Formats: sequence, C-alpha cells, structure tokens
Amino acid sequence: MPGFSYRFGERTQAIQRLERMYVVGAGRSSRILAMHRIASAGNASNTARTSKEKRLTYVLNDADDKKHCAGINCVAVLKSSRPHGCDYLFTGSRDSTLRRWSLADDGATCSATFESHVDWVNDAVLTGGKTLVSCSSDATVKVWNSLSDGTCARTLRQHSDFATCLAAAEKKSNLVASGGLGGEVFIWDIEATLAPLSKLNDVVEDYSSITANGTGSSNTHKNLRPTSSSNNGSKPATQCQGYVPLASKGHKDSVYALATNDCGTLLVSGGTEKVVRVWDPRTGSKTMKLRGHTDNIRALLLDSSGRYCLSGSSDSMIRLWDLGQQRCMHSYAVHTDSVWALASTPTFSHVYSGGRDLSLYLTDLSTRESVLLCNEDHPILQLALHDDGIWVATTDSSVHRWPAEAHNPVKVLQRGGSFLAGNLSFSRARASLEGSTPVPVYREPSCSIPGTSAIVQHEILKNRRHVLTKDTGGAVKLWEITRGVVIENFGTISFEKKKEELFEMVSVPAWFTVDTRLGSLSVHLDTPQCFSAEMYSTDLSIAGKTEDDKVNLARETLKGLLAHWLTKGRQLFGSQTSTNGEIPSGKDTSTRTLSLSKVDGDASSDNDATVYPPFEFSAVAPPSIVTEGSQGGPWRKKITDLVGTEDERDFPCWVLDCVLSNRLPPRENTKCSFYLHPCEGSTLQILTQGKLSAPRILRIHKVVNYVIEKMLLDKPMDSLNADGNFTKGMPPVVGDGSSPFGLKPWPKLKPSIEIMCNNKASLSAIVFPLDMKSDNSSVVIPQVLTPDMNLATVQAYIWKKPEDLILNYRVVQSRVDVVFGG
Repeated sequence: MPGFSYRFGERTQAIQRLERMYVVGAGRSSRILAMHRIASAGNASNTARTSKEKRLTYVLNDADDKKHCAGINCVAVLKSSRPHGCDYLFTGSRDSTLRRWSLADDGATCSATFESHVDWVNDAVLTGGKTLVSCSSDATVKVWNSLSDGTCARTLRQHSDFATCLAAAEKKSNLVASGGLGGEVFIWDIEATLAPLSKLNDVVEDYSSITANGTGSSNTHKNLRPTSSSNNGSKPATQCQGYVPLASKGHKDSVYALATNDCGTLLVSGGTEKVVRVWDPRTGSKTMKLRGHTDNIRALLLDSSGRYCLSGSSDSMIRLWDLGQQRCMHSYAVHTDSVWALASTPTFSHVYSGGRDLSLYLTDLSTRESVLLCNEDHPILQLALHDDGIWVATTDSSVHRWPAEAHNPVKVLQRGGSFLAGNLSFSRARASLEGSTPVPVYREPSCSIPGTSAIVQHEILKNRRHVLTKDTGGAVKLWEITRGVVIENFGTISFEKKKEELFEMVSVPAWFTVDTRLGSLSVHLDTPQCFSAEMYSTDLSIAGKTEDDKVNLARETLKGLLAHWLTKGRQLFGSQTSTNGEIPSGKDTSTRTLSLSKVDGDASSDNDATVYPPFEFSAVAPPSIVTEGSQGGPWRKKITDLVGTEDERDFPCWVLDCVLSNRLPPRENTKCSFYLHPCEGSTLQILTQGKLSAPRILRIHKVVNYVIEKMLLDKPMDSLNADGNFTKGMPPVVGDGSSPFGLKPWPKLKPSIEIMCNNKASLSAIVFPLDMKSDNSSVVIPQVLTPDMNLATVQAYIWKKPEDLILNYRVVQSRVDVVFGG
C-alpha cells in the first residue's frame, strides 16, 4: 500500500542530513570521536530561540506495557478474509495509544501497539481492509497500516482543536470523515494522503496557512522526513505536499458524532448544536438539518442505503429519522442518562445502545421492545459487533465482550425481561424511580481484555526525585523519576498517611512538573527551569566521583533518556571510541560510556560521557518521549524505538545542546546569599565583611569548616587549641573550588563551632566532632538535624523570610554544635 514503505532515495537523503549533524574525528591517538550538532559547534552563545521553548515530556510505563492504563474511547473489529484466519480487535485509549488484539476462542493477545498520538485517542475506524485511521485530542488524524507493527504512515494536521470522531464508508475504502471541537468536518481521500512524496520529499505544505474552508497559501512549506515502514522508523510524516481535504462548513460549535452510508454518498454529523446535519461528502455541501433533540448529540448511525438515521443524545433519547421525509419517525426512552454509543444489527432492525447509566440495551426499532443485556461498572463509550458478540468500551482500561445474538436478536428478547420503550425521556426515568428497573440478561462477559489501573493522584516529594501515586485500584506506589521505575509498592493504604510518613525537610528546586491525565505519570521538562536542581554526587551514591562534584538532575536525566538514541546514532555514523581510544564493548554494564563533545560545555561536570545508575531507565518498560522539534508538530515514541537519525527538526534545540554539547542555559536562583556574624554578645571577631554567596546545596558543615579556617588563620593556635593537637601551618584543603566553602575539616581538632540561625538555638541541634572520621564520642541532643542540611533547606524551613539568610557562629569547647533556630 502506498505510504507504508521508506524509499531508498528518501532514506539516503535522511542519512546525509544526519551525517552533517555529527562531527567525527579519526586517528590512532586516544582522542575522542565526538558527536556534535553543527548548530552548536563553534558558537559559544546560544542561537536565536523562539519566545517559548518547546517542552520535552517523558511518560513512564508500568512493567506491563501490553495493556491500556486509561479508559477505552473506541473499539473496531477487523474480520479475517480467510476461512480460519485470525480476527483482530483495535482499541484506542485515553492513554494516547492504540492496540491490536489477536482474538481467539479463549481470549485475546496484544500483537501490536500503535504509539504516536500525544493525547487521548478519541475514535478509530478501519477502511480498505488494511488501513486504520485514528483521531485524537492532539488535534491530529493519523493513518496506520493496521497489520504493521505499529508504524504511523501519515499524520494529518488540519483540525484546529480536539479531533473527536470519525466515519468511514465500507464500500468506498478511500473516504474517511473527521470532526472536532473546532466545528470542522473534513472529508479525506485516504489514498491521496498516502500517496508517495515527491522528489522534493523534504517539502511539505505548511497547514498553518490553510483556513477551515480549505483555501490558503500553497507556497509555504516545511521540511519533513518520510516515515519508515518498520517500527524502528523515524518520526511519522505528515500529509503529502499539496493535498487539502474537503471541508464541510456549517457547524458553529463542537462536533461529537459522524456517520456515513456504505457507498459514501451521505454523511451525518451532530454535536453541541443539538441538530443532525446531513451532508453530501462528494461536495461538502449541507443538504438538510434535523431538529428534535434537546441536548448534545453523542452517537449517530446510518443504514447501508442512507435512508434511515439513528441518533443518541445526552437528553437520554434515541431517535430514528427518515431522511427522505426529513422527519423523526420514532423516539425511544430506554436510558436514564446520556446515550453515548450505538450499534445496529446488519439489517438495521435492532439497535444496541449504551451510555452514562452503565447499561447496554437491545431495542427492536419496529415494536419498541427493549431488553437490558448487561450492566458495566463504568460509563459505556463505544460499541463494536463481532459475530454474535459485542465489544464494549468504557471509561475503564479493560474491554469486555458480551453475548449479543446480532444475527438473530429476537432470541435475546424471547428470554424475557423486556419492556416497551416510551417516547418521552422522563418516562424511563420515572419507571426507574418507581422500582421497575430491568434485570440484565447476562451477568458476566464472554471475554475480557484486562487493563491496568490508571493513576489518579500524585504527590511530588520534597527531594524532587520521588513521586508518590495512587491508582484506581487503590494501590499506592513510590516512583523514582530519574530512572522511571517503581521503587516500592505499598499496596492499598492511605495515600495521605504515606505522604506524611515520607516527608523530608529538604529543599530542592522544582525542576519538573507532573500530570496523570493519560493514566500514567507524564514528567514535563521545561527550559531553563528544569536545570535548576543540583545534588552532590555523594547524595546520589555515584561511584568514581568526588564528594563535592555537583550533578545537574535534568542533564543526567536527559542523558539517560537519550542513551539509546546516541548509541544508534553512533552505530549509523561510525564506531565511537572511548576516552582511552578503545571501542566500547556492547556489554550491558551498569554505566554506559557515550563519548560526547565537550565544546562549549558546562565546566562543572568532568565526565559527561557516562550514564550513571541513578539515571538509567528500564529496558523492560522504557518510557516514551513526547516532544516537538522545529518542524512537523508533537510526536511520541518509546526511547528504545528511536533510530538515531532524529535531529533538531524532531528534538528541541535545548535538548540537543544539553546532551550533545553539554551546554546548559543560564540558570537563576542557583546561589544563596547570606551573612555570617558572631553571636550576639560574643567576643569573637567578625570574620567576614558584607554578604557571602554560595551554592544553594552547600552544607552547613562546610560553613563550620570555613569559620574554623578563618579563625585559625587569624588567631594564634594556643587561643583555640589547649591540647596542642593542631599542626601549625597546615595548608587549607580546597574542595570543588567553586566557592570558599570547599575546605575540608582538619583532623584531630578539638575546638568546635556552633552555627545558629537568627542567633537562636530554640529548635533543634546536631552535635558532631570536627574530626568526622575519629572515634571520639559526640554528644547528641534530641531533635537532631543532619549535618548535611544545606543552605536552601535552612532558608526554606527555618529562616522562612525573603531577606538574605543570617547565620551566627560561636565557639564551643570539645564539640561542634550546629544549631538551627527560628
């Protein structure tokens, strides 16, 4: 089928573009072969950026990523053309993915995941036997090869708002209509959208210049690479050059439902305007408007001939329309709440309906006889008939198949329990209140495809590395954001109590945000805020780095996320040697060396080529990246599906600057200003004049060491050390060199310093000897605070004032007390 293959010439041009992205050096010496984006090389200043930088999001997947983790918005069945072939069920979810399920008598198996949408999948239809079309709240319509391993063939970006519904003509396989919240109805020629790109395959119509009526400039173009035919292909291509869908104008508000007849000669639409509009999809012209519903129209059906139409509405009514007579023939009061889903028997004699009242009904359109087939636990969103069963999609992540007898529905009605549907909405509601609620024919589904519980509550912990979540099943879990894994499952416990238990008095800048609207954790990184958080390597238990090495959490997280991408790029564009001139082996080690350029890099990190264990993401359930480059719009893909050819058109420039060039944007609030004075009434001299500045993560024991050094340098030894254990003239030891507080404690010093905030010691104190490695006993008083408390924590939890922090010091013999007061 056109559009599902990656032509040789197109791949060659893509590779040539990516080769320009890397600078590869060669030689027998042990120099580094570096990969570096051309736009960053030789330019120490940041290039011109848009007013709002694009975001990078990564979505964390649970261990079982073969299941949906949010409500199922749509279902579609593909019948095999072979006598004993396998039938498939396609499901589209609020988790932004579609899945293909291979159906068997004893259940269903997930055979492919279609991942490209970045928001809820709202509808999906099958056309032409092998083509799957989906629409999403990301305002796109996507075309897929339904029998592929999940590769998107085209992304169509015509809608101005959420794309909510689709309709496909059974006998005209190239016609698909889409509707959305922007009020547009577009009619697509799928064959045209899948046509091979021209020789200028990098040039694609800029659809931002096309108006809703299908007109616009045809000479505004953007570059975009075509898609690969495998799941390891590059980012999906958008629609081909010059193609513009037919626009049906008339809706003034949101469109929620569409339907077409088998031949594609008639199209009906409905939405918030409470009317059914009828169109000629060949011209896009409106032929009639049908009034009768008193609330939003949520579901529509057309019979094969196009004469009769069924509509379901939020007014709880089902209506049967005769389009030839342009009138409503019957109204069916079956439900007690909104009707959201309809499906008819092949002869259009009976209708299955479901909705907000959790109930699935079967109704004879001629006799008005209705029966309650079953009750779901969640509102019903869509229905799909399959042989003598019906698949039911609900707001839950599981999907069920119920017996339906679609080829002989009278058998169900003959089982008893039926009632006559009224013609006024309040009649069914009143009957329900009077206690005449029908009894369901079926209690259990014949087949179930389970999903996983959606995350519905979350709390970012104070350390800014862990997030506590609660799902619809009540399970409370603790996630490590920098590795994308669950580090502890607490089971079904109180979320609030566990949150209180995990509270830590630490202050780390908010370097990421989180949401759970897709049923899973979506972690958002925005520049420059995401680069505001740093930690010492010792706090992350990183071996091989000195105690005072600072680690930027966002930079290391990005390196972990894109480690596979860098490896694939290295494989495509030549072997990459390590810093000692050796080719890294392919073994799976705890740290993977990626030799990156350090041109214009951040000098605060001395080994940017390593992905450290606290930032290694799971290969079993890898997270998915959602981001956007300079062209083509947002996209989503698992980090292990990146092919190494993605460039600045796919990734935000700041991400590539960070990962390839080790360049971070200017950051704010990384320093803490404070004053250091003697305690009130103390005879100690003032050691410093004016305001001091240090990293926010500087620990208090560094301040203690600084005070000791200043006092010892400025006073005779005898005045501070009666035991004579201090060696006069010992040079100070400097730490990371980034501030005057890198001085390490000298051994066997008995004098001690007490640091206080606001010249008070009313809250808590930690008492520890200056010789941290000695066996000297220390005196600890209650309510101890860790000696590793940093300036940011003191300012946030103890100082609690917008003014610069004031610390006071005094000498205490034979111990070191670090005391914090309000």
